[in-house]
Amino acid sequence: MKLPENFGENVFNDAVQKDTLPSETYKALRATIEEGKPLDTAIAGSVASAMKKWAISKGATHFTHWFQPLTGFTAEKHDSFIEPESDHVIMKFSGKNLIVGEPDASSFPSGGSRATYMARGYTAWDPTSPAFVKDGTLYIPSIFVSYTGETLDKKAPLLKSMSALDKQAKRILKLFGIECKKVATTVGPEQEYFLISAEDYERRKDLRLCGRTLFGAPASRGQELEDHYFGVLKPAISAYMRDLDAELWSYGILSKTKHNEVAPAQHEMAPVFTTSNISVDANMLTMEIMKKVAEKHGLVCLLHEKPFEGINGSGKHNNWSMSTDTGLNLLNPGKEPENNTLFKLVLAAVIKSVDDYQGILRASVASAGNDHRLGANEAPPAIISVYLGDQLGALVDCIVKGESYVPVKAEKGSIGVPESPIFPKDATDRNRTSPFAFTGNKFEFRMPGSQANVADPNIVLNTIVADAFAAFADELEKAKDIEAAANKIIKRELKAHYRIIFNLDGYGPDWEPEAAKRGLLNNKNTADAVPVFFEKKNIDVFVRNGVYTEQEAVARGEVALENYSKIINIEALTMLDMAKQDIIPALSDYVAKLSANLTTKKSAVSGAPSLAETTLITELATLNDKLFTAVRKLEGDLANIDKDDVRAASKAMAHTIIPDMEDVRTVADEAEKLAASNYWPYPSYSDMLYRVKYAK
Repeated sequence: MKLPENFGENVFNDAVQKDTLPSETYKALRATIEEGKPLDTAIAGSVASAMKKWAISKGATHFTHWFQPLTGFTAEKHDSFIEPESDHVIMKFSGKNLIVGEPDASSFPSGGSRATYMARGYTAWDPTSPAFVKDGTLYIPSIFVSYTGETLDKKAPLLKSMSALDKQAKRILKLFGIECKKVATTVGPEQEYFLISAEDYERRKDLRLCGRTLFGAPASRGQELEDHYFGVLKPAISAYMRDLDAELWSYGILSKTKHNEVAPAQHEMAPVFTTSNISVDANMLTMEIMKKVAEKHGLVCLLHEKPFEGINGSGKHNNWSMSTDTGLNLLNPGKEPENNTLFKLVLAAVIKSVDDYQGILRASVASAGNDHRLGANEAPPAIISVYLGDQLGALVDCIVKGESYVPVKAEKGSIGVPESPIFPKDATDRNRTSPFAFTGNKFEFRMPGSQANVADPNIVLNTIVADAFAAFADELEKAKDIEAAANKIIKRELKAHYRIIFNLDGYGPDWEPEAAKRGLLNNKNTADAVPVFFEKKNIDVFVRNGVYTEQEAVARGEVALENYSKIINIEALTMLDMAKQDIIPALSDYVAKLSANLTTKKSAVSGAPSLAETTLITELATLNDKLFTAVRKLEGDLANIDKDDVRAASKAMAHTIIPDMEDVRTVADEAEKLAASNYWPYPSYSDMLYRVKYAK
């Protein structure tokens, strides 16, 4: 790929729009995109015509409204450009085709907000996210709503949350004499993933159906040597990453960083941040492209948060910030943060909102996959806290305690060798154990899982910060002295929400009891985390800011719990199939083989040593019986769950079925350690994690 000329070659971006649209149409469209002005529907026909010609020049024959239903994935229905005319066809794409589509909404999750028989749903063009051509189809990023106007997707509430924050942030800025047309939230979601051989993947029913291994004894070598992180890329991985970058760049996705992650076979791609809704769209497309590129290399890309037990899982760190169209970053402390009242006010708003709504922030990243990751010594704990670092931490301490602040200045770094360059050091260190850490001019929310749609946490972040801004603006607009009133708010709110700040080791044994003393929530699984969506306080913040109606907010919680229960049910059924159809028979065959060998040995040589055979036969037969018993218990408990009662079912899955599954796995993994490898029915962890070396 030729860079930078071919960057974004498959995207109907600003340059293409300027080239192909009439001047007035272009200006009107850019006003909507850049300033948030209402879309002038009169320009739709002109945009559609230009978009169609451009797409056809790229080989497109179809178009689709590309949307993000509550499944957590993307959805698309393809229509061709052809229209009959006499005895031939013409290529046609109207303004109406661009603005609205009508997919059947009956089979998408709605959380009970609409009846199944009410099938009509609409997709509507999101002009702020650029269209693109992929696989012969013009993709039009869209929102998805029901016939009655309820949002059935993740894009519409994300846009509403961005609008809410824009409105309230501009109120704050105006009080400080700062005028701007738009305040946008920006996101840069780092993407972690695993790569294994397609051959191994095909032999693992659990990976194919569940995305993670339900069985697997640990490899004799895991990540304990700490040599994989930032290690030399294997030829196969390097080739994959080159192709991935080229593909992502062609879609205008700002893929910037690539490297090996901590666990064997684990890797990461990090993009440059961009406007939240565009970033979300780009990340959804990135995950799809990652999988497709892997197939071309004889590999499979695993995006599950915990595909392998005993080594690090994968997350998606959400780097979140706020900026004006004039280039002002609201989270930039400047050289003297102690004198930057606006920054301190914004910081106080973020800290207040994270403390007040820690429950829904945690719930926004809850999933069956992420439950395996959060709280382990590889990811933040399930407890929400804010890390500020040495500089801001000291500043906040002084504000809360009423003490004078002595600035913490950045120093120059050197290793003490004359030839070594002097390098600038940051004013503060990073804290990888914190779920919500300040990192210079943004907050890094480290809790989202690797396969998550990051719209969910950003909807919550935007909404709760907008709410804090609104409360501050209401108070400041009545004040005569803005500076004095702002400092009063800053001190009051930092003191009130001081408990959420934690600058030490989130993995340490002391943090959980300390967090409990502070009254912080610690919801360790989805079944316990998600029900906060049903609390009035949490519903009200969405309703108050025009992001969800009460029904829509409750529906999100219902969908999350339903999805969680379905995933655990699928995993349990898959585990039962694997145990009954493969593992128990394999162990029986191996015991039979050992028994036959022992009989042959004894008949051939009277009194021949047989400790190995008799010990293995006894241990494996005992384990097989234990496995059979554990399987029966899992089977019985699963059958007794009322899956129609979503809330009760999710609790039963979390507190009964998952422990049952852990019992089944523990016995099976112990048996795998004793069984001959040629009798074990699946590729081992050693095979899967260390087999990929060379390009296909």
